Amino acid sequence: MSTPFAGPLENFELTRMPFFIYLLECADKTFYCGWTNDLKKRVEAHDAGKASRYTRARLPVKLVYSEKAKSKGAALKREAEIKRLSRDKKAALVACKRGFRQPI
Repeated sequence: MSTPFAGPLENFELTRMPFFIYLLECADKTFYCGWTNDLKKRVEAHDAGKASRYTRARLPVKLVYSEKAKSKGAALKREAEIKRLSRDKKAALVACKRGFRQPI
């Protein structure tokens, strides 16, 4: 009798859920940082005013930055790092992602 966990984990990476860290720019030009496992759905929820009180009061929002994380823990850690950045450093992060090199 075999268990569902027996055997090689060759396709483990294919079955793992992706995690994303993202930055939204709100209508008042502030940034909102969060993490999710479904980026498209989460941004749509923010834009519909159903994801957070902060963004609901600052619609519309625009996705300006995202990065993939290897695990939920890594996503939470990176989200905390980004939240501690100043607004200028968050803007530099966005600019670097767009190809404009600015030191962070």
